[in-house]
Amino acid sequence: MDLLFLSRRIFLGDGSQETTLHGGIVVDTEGIIRRVLRTPQEVNTYLYNTESEAVYDFGDLLLMPGLIDANVHINEPGRKDWEGFATSTKAAAAGGFTTIIDRPTNATPTTVSVQALKAKTSIARGKIYVDVGFWGGLVPGNKDQLVPLLAAGVMGLQCTLCDSAPPVGAEFAAVNEAQLQEALKHLEDAAETEAVIAFHAELPPKEPVKLKEIESESESSTKTYASFLHTRPAAMELSAMQLICELAASHPQRRFHVMNLSSAETLPLLQDCQQQGAQLSAETCPHYLSLCAEQVPDCGTEFKTWPPIRERSNQAALWQALLCPKGSLQQIASDHSAATPGARCQTYGRGRGNFSNAFPGISSLQLSLPIVWTRGMQLERKLSLSDVHRLMCWQPAQLCGLSGFKGRIAEGYDADFCIWDPSEEFTVSVDELHAANKSATPYAAQRLCGVVHATVVRGLHVYQQFEGFGQPLGKILLRKSSHKVVKFVRL
Repeated sequence: MDLLFLSRRIFLGDGSQETTLHGGIVVDTEGIIRRVLRTPQEVNTYLYNTESEAVYDFGDLLLMPGLIDANVHINEPGRKDWEGFATSTKAAAAGGFTTIIDRPTNATPTTVSVQALKAKTSIARGKIYVDVGFWGGLVPGNKDQLVPLLAAGVMGLQCTLCDSAPPVGAEFAAVNEAQLQEALKHLEDAAETEAVIAFHAELPPKEPVKLKEIESESESSTKTYASFLHTRPAAMELSAMQLICELAASHPQRRFHVMNLSSAETLPLLQDCQQQGAQLSAETCPHYLSLCAEQVPDCGTEFKTWPPIRERSNQAALWQALLCPKGSLQQIASDHSAATPGARCQTYGRGRGNFSNAFPGISSLQLSLPIVWTRGMQLERKLSLSDVHRLMCWQPAQLCGLSGFKGRIAEGYDADFCIWDPSEEFTVSVDELHAANKSATPYAAQRLCGVVHATVVRGLHVYQQFEGFGQPLGKILLRKSSHKVVKFVRL
């Protein structure tokens, strides 16, 4: 028998209407939406004529399509103590996310071969509470693995233009322009034109930037955020964006995507390239929209990330690029990256708070929705529910090839739901976070608006606010490829 989900506020996200409706959603035993009931009368008629296995009535809580995050670092295998499949997908479920896509960088081995992808998927099975897909890695020397990775089901290929922080840098090296061109030619020669190429978009300066000249490179100077910010200037993002725009313009049939964009100075270049017809999209992150350099305390290494959190004046243009109809930014993703306190330089001792040595990354997957909603409601042009759906659900689904069965509430789609109260406030407590290393969040003790009450994946309650988690019944998502003619596989 079917399941019936009811709410007085359902946002479908199917383009049929911008407002919520009072109705219900009929879900079959496979977790697929079979019918949308758009009025209370339709609900009453259905209940009178049809017996359901279970009826879930969420009252006045908002029921919308489950959120999708295309930029999450899951460090298992190899660094499970940083962040594993169980902890990351619990954090996702508690944050209203029903699908996350894992970056290829921080696990050991990195996802730069089919063998490494198989290691990831085999470990993930039976541990994940939401659906999980994977990016494949593009690094120097693995061009022969790119087509096999795509055929094996990765969502696309991700590379970095600057070396990652140690110890990851030795395992996932940066690519240069010549290596990128070689990889693109290899894909084209193999008739592989569908793959998205995603970038961590910072190019190292020709001469390494040192600490401010007015400061000595002493132990104390490495513990101030201003000194760290000086070493990651906006020019690094500008140079990278220029290179990516040139690649996108010279390969008009190829899709390119910029991850975790920080600097608003890159937006004119990005928009001009898009207006010229290139298939180039970009995302920014909750921390760039809500945190600013001025508020980072000395030794506050939980704020360190690459690209860095910039000055408050940087935020307005990012929001404008997200909210205007033809803006240059298409989505918001967490770039969730947890690490141990030792790696973050948060343990006691002389090294505590050293921005130079701390591993970069913001742990915020569980909090992404309330962070974005809280800050967005403070804008002159307030963030709307349609904006949240477009930026954190539909556009990520399109980027990753999931929009045929995820990202909206419609017949034939997965019954993935985020049920939340946009007006309910809470104070961030690290004890209530589910990431592996919950203490390392810059949002501790902040007052946020928007509480997730339940998360449903394919009709299954994977999270309920006061009851915790269901069984880890998430599935692995493998993207179809023209080199492997199969439907989208969900394992």
